[in-house]
Amino acid sequence: MGRVVNLLRGSVRLEVSGAFPERFLNLCAQRGVAFWRVEWPEEHVLRLTVAWQDRKGLEDLARRTGCTLDEAGQRGVPPFLLRFRKRYALLIGLALALTAVIVLSRFVLVVEVEGNETVPAQVILTELQRAGLRPGVYGPGLSVRDISNEAMLHLDDLAWMAVNLHGIRAQVVVREKVAKPEMVDESALGDIVAEAPGIVTRMEVWAGDAAVAEGATVLPGDVLIRGSVKMAPPLYSENPPEWMPVRAMGRVEGRTWRTMAASIPLEAEVKELTGDEKSVYSLTILGQRVNFYQNSGIPFDRYDKIANTWNLTLPGGLVLPFAVRRETFRAYRAAAVPVEEAAAQSMLESRLADQLLELLGETGTVVSQQFSAVRRDGALTVTLTAECREELGRFVPAG
Repeated sequence: MGRVVNLLRGSVRLEVSGAFPERFLNLCAQRGVAFWRVEWPEEHVLRLTVAWQDRKGLEDLARRTGCTLDEAGQRGVPPFLLRFRKRYALLIGLALALTAVIVLSRFVLVVEVEGNETVPAQVILTELQRAGLRPGVYGPGLSVRDISNEAMLHLDDLAWMAVNLHGIRAQVVVREKVAKPEMVDESALGDIVAEAPGIVTRMEVWAGDAAVAEGATVLPGDVLIRGSVKMAPPLYSENPPEWMPVRAMGRVEGRTWRTMAASIPLEAEVKELTGDEKSVYSLTILGQRVNFYQNSGIPFDRYDKIANTWNLTLPGGLVLPFAVRRETFRAYRAAAVPVEEAAAQSMLESRLADQLLELLGETGTVVSQQFSAVRRDGALTVTLTAECREELGRFVPAG
């Protein structure tokens, strides 16, 4: 603690030379001048350290004792500031920097969201901005509880939110709601019918009555599981059996054959840069954008826009809401070039394979697949033929 105090008030290292330098110490003690780190490098040489405010007047004490006084060094804040007494620009800059640190530390400059997985952070930040939390707002004047409650009213996918202020950083911690399981409305009566043509390989009837057997061939719209249950009459009764309507439920798997096609022209239009370009700059401060250009239009009919943003980042990776943005507009003209047929075919095959997997969903699998390509009228057409195993049935309400 003493080192910090000495650093703030400043200190001077002195060297006293003479016949009796100890008399200089006695006079300092009588006058109340505090000193420390006393050293005797030689018999008639004394070194000591005194406070910055006690330095004045020690030459008179040295003369009274017949000694010479020299400074060996200065430390602390006062001598550091004294260097700027004739450098007014640096002194003003230092004062402004200290003022900015003191003032800006009371404002929120960064808002960070943690704990979200499915809800985008930008959606949460937008609602927080509507509630009053945004970069540049005065931190001590915020009611974090009211802000979180107000934002939660418009974020149905969140179960909980907390806002914590840490100086210039606002930490927003959220927890998302657990998705509700899909409920089956058993009061809705109907059948399970075939969605695609195929051969039934497996049937699991949970409710209703099976309309087909394993190995049967079905077409789209054929009933696979009827939404009815046969009620046998009482024993020894001559009454006919009755059918009770229910919601058909079950799983019907089968072999299917899918055919899909996609085309692409063998001549594509590409961009060819002309070499002409124009750049404009803007500055963003606390979410407010300042443009350094007039409302002039872009002098190109066709152009690409390339934006580069440089954010002010503190050590440790904390990004502040101060950024310089450059937008470059590069002119181009359209030019026709031939498309490499092998690359086009590979791209179409990959897209068709992805579309097939998306069509089959999580329960379907591809048994085998093959591709064929035809070039006709300046275009390449790729056809996919695949054998699959998938869920054949879908529920259709009774009409």
